[in-house]
Amino acid sequence: MAIFLLTAILIATGWGLVPELSGGPALAAGSNPSGLPIPRFVSLRSNEVNLRTGPGLTYPIDWIYKRDGMPVEVIEEFDTWRKIRDWQGTEGWVHQSMLDGKRDFLITGEQRMMRLAPEMDARPAARLQPGVIGQLLSCEQEWCRADVQGYRGWLKREWFWGAYPNETF
Repeated sequence: MAIFLLTAILIATGWGLVPELSGGPALAAGSNPSGLPIPRFVSLRSNEVNLRTGPGLTYPIDWIYKRDGMPVEVIEEFDTWRKIRDWQGTEGWVHQSMLDGKRDFLITGEQRMMRLAPEMDARPAARLQPGVIGQLLSCEQEWCRADVQGYRGWLKREWFWGAYPNETF
C-alpha cells in the first residue's frame, strides 16, 4: 500500500518514474526523436500522402497530398510522426516514412525566370510557372542553385517556397 501511495504521489507531483509521462528528458524543450533540427524543410516521398489531425493511424485523415516531391516544413515531432506545414500554411501529421530529406522548392507568385548565373541580367535557363517543383542544390545569400527536370540554374530565394531567408547549404 505504501509503495502504491508513493508512486501515485511521485506521478501526481511530476516526479514520475516514466519520463514520457512526466515531461522529463524525452519531452524536454528542443529535443526531438530524429535528433534533426526543427523547423526544417523536407519533401513528400509519394504521390499519395495522408495528412492526419494527430500523430497516429487512429487520427482522421484531413487531407491527401498528391504531389511527390512537394516541399513541406517539419515543425514538430512525436515518435515516428512529423507535424508538417505546407506552403499555404496547412498543418497536420504524417508518418516519417512519407518524407524525404531531399530539398525541393515550389515556385510561388508569378512566372519566374531561372538564370544561368546568380544575376538578374544573366541568360535565362528556364521559364518556371507558379506551382512548378524542383530540387534545390545549394543556397548562398539571396540566390539558390536549382534543378528542374534537368534544367539547372539560379533562382532568387524570394521567388519560391522551400528555404529559410538566411539559410546556406
